[in-house]
Amino acid sequence: MTKHSQSQKYKPQAQAKKNQFDYVLFFTVMLLTAFGVLMVYDASVVEAFRDFSDKFYFARLQGFWALLGFASLVLASRLPLGLIKKLALPFFAVSILLLIAVLLPGVGQEVQGARRWLTLGPLTIQPSELVKLSFVLYLATWLEKRQQFSHFIVLSGVILALVMAQPDLGTSIVVIATGLTMYFLSGAKLSSLITLSLLGLISGLGLIFASPYRKQRLLTFFNPTSDPLGASYHIRQILIALGSGGVLGVGIGRSRQKYEYLPEATTDSIFAVIAEEVGFIGSAVVVLLFLLLIYRGFTLAKNAPNPFSQLLAGGITSWIGIQALLNLAAMVALVPLTGVPLPFISYGGSSLVTLLTGVGLLLNVSRQK
Repeated sequence: MTKHSQSQKYKPQAQAKKNQFDYVLFFTVMLLTAFGVLMVYDASVVEAFRDFSDKFYFARLQGFWALLGFASLVLASRLPLGLIKKLALPFFAVSILLLIAVLLPGVGQEVQGARRWLTLGPLTIQPSELVKLSFVLYLATWLEKRQQFSHFIVLSGVILALVMAQPDLGTSIVVIATGLTMYFLSGAKLSSLITLSLLGLISGLGLIFASPYRKQRLLTFFNPTSDPLGASYHIRQILIALGSGGVLGVGIGRSRQKYEYLPEATTDSIFAVIAEEVGFIGSAVVVLLFLLLIYRGFTLAKNAPNPFSQLLAGGITSWIGIQALLNLAAMVALVPLTGVPLPFISYGGSSLVTLLTGVGLLLNVSRQK
């Protein structure tokens, strides 16, 4: 057998291996999700028993959403990508309508001055979480064909205005940063990207200083000791939790901060409970799992067979990576607290189901030839 015939013989085998289902990505996400359900139970025991006389209340809901998200993941991984492209615009339009609906009096549910939720029968959904996925899908379809700079600014501005009206600065940052990343991946000019980044920075600073609450958070970030029982209380409790964990942690289930010392222990600040209980080593494992997920996602984007698949995989991976980075950076006081949940781990049904659906689309891309 000649050398040329040998290369022809093994080439189809290599191609088949390259296009197989990405089990590493799948099991990484399943491990993070299962760990998330465990930590939601752990961090919510006190609050659940106090409010509902049922210490499994939040864990049971998170487990239900995990199963629902898994079903959505399987469906998204099996649908033809051509059908997904056709559904991108209607899905994006519906998510925009839901963003508008949540602002209407008597329709959106208001909690602590924020309108971010819609109640549909027994379910409560957060439209801003759906927008993260629908925006990625729509941009993957739109940027595949054209890259109008002005249209991108208008589209991003509409989403920014609707999300900030809730108000939700953290989600706004994640959505706009993901959009900028996809715009860059589509081959945009560097000058356009710099212009967009400067506009985003100026808009962000304007939104921060226009709100006394967000301005106070920023000032507290620069001086955490200024108001230990007020504005800086949250970040101080987070740092206490991280410091208490040390290298090995105090042990699963033994967190002290979850006993109503740490605000948002099951959502935005759940990583602080994790760090306290499993220490630096356990926290590093969680971070490494996120890095592995991001690596696999961008590898899929690089090897995807067409521009739409490349942009879709790159956009979903960027969304997950940016959101994880913002949450973890806030937990170690590298950036101000923004209220961004930790993907797959923080409590929240809309976030978990949407994220798992996005992973299903990534796995769909991994199966494409």
